[in-house]
Amino acid sequence: MKRLVNSLVMIAALGSLWSACQPKRTQPANLFSATADSLMATFPDFSGVVLLAKGGRPIYNRAFGYKNFETKKKADTASVFELASVSKQFTAMIIMQLKDEGKLNFDDGIEKYFRQLPYGNITIRNLLNHTSGLPDYQAIMDEHWDKSKIAGNEDIIEYLNKYHPPKLFDPGTKYEYSNTGYVLLASIAERVSGEDFIERSRNRIFRSLEMNTTDIRTLSEKSAMENFAWGHIYVDEKARYVRADSFPSSNYTIWLGNRKGPGRISSTSLDLLKWDQALYSEAIIKQQTLAEAFMPARLKNNSLSYSGFGWDIQISPNGKRIVRHNGDNPGYKTQIIRHIDENKTLIVLCNNAHRGFEKIVEQLDWLLQDE
Repeated sequence: MKRLVNSLVMIAALGSLWSACQPKRTQPANLFSATADSLMATFPDFSGVVLLAKGGRPIYNRAFGYKNFETKKKADTASVFELASVSKQFTAMIIMQLKDEGKLNFDDGIEKYFRQLPYGNITIRNLLNHTSGLPDYQAIMDEHWDKSKIAGNEDIIEYLNKYHPPKLFDPGTKYEYSNTGYVLLASIAERVSGEDFIERSRNRIFRSLEMNTTDIRTLSEKSAMENFAWGHIYVDEKARYVRADSFPSSNYTIWLGNRKGPGRISSTSLDLLKWDQALYSEAIIKQQTLAEAFMPARLKNNSLSYSGFGWDIQISPNGKRIVRHNGDNPGYKTQIIRHIDENKTLIVLCNNAHRGFEKIVEQLDWLLQDE
């Protein structure tokens, strides 16, 4: 506990004040848990699950708030959360598995799979590391799609063909985050494998790793789950949290409800830890192939973009490798951080879009690094 000593003294003091107003409970078993509890006590309105792990073993796994604010059903560590764009690392894994099977290459041009798509000189690698220059599909669908229908990947590809919005830049010349690229990746996976993307994800990743609560679910499937944590947004005028899917601005999650690739996976903290640990083995992918996912992209001007295959890449001040990714859907904020060389993991799943989410993640990560 080196960098955090001074700040955590203040956090602990605030935590004691907060705890005095709460029902009595058993003291945490160790100092790390006590420190993490004190830190989280400074964000008393946070709703979600926090997991910190070392060597694949949880050293802190706590739930806060509610999975449903209207019914006041409390969240627990088995609650299932939307991952939003944290899902992209799973899409990238499907592509890497297909590469290992000899069914595609990262430097294949996408015209090999989409003959009518009006965008040339884009490779699968460009899609994976967000250097494709593809336009945002959601803007085109929002403008032209009949919202009484539910769109999927083939509809999105059709509308990109039909309205062909211009590329944002020449492929490989810069980085710009692209949901469109991950829609195309899921469709490429279906075309080369002959399998539905959702079924392949279940069979080749979720079931293979015994991630028993992880899936790509429809709205009706989520509604039928007792332990699903619904996204909420705080409304100042009502002075309370309201279900995010009750806002018109969230409707795209319904009329784009059949899309595959850029999001839609829902999971738990412990399932994500299984995923994290599998990446240290060859349970689902060769390490040689996985290494490419954690390499920066080299742009055409020879500079580096620190975006891998479904992961953002960092190098810590002490030279250790870190990969991470966040997710952001109406009512949800999510984050997974992997300190690869030290086998330390931070997973934060939030279902009330907490305004201090980034600060929470930053302070928890400091705490984990000092452990």
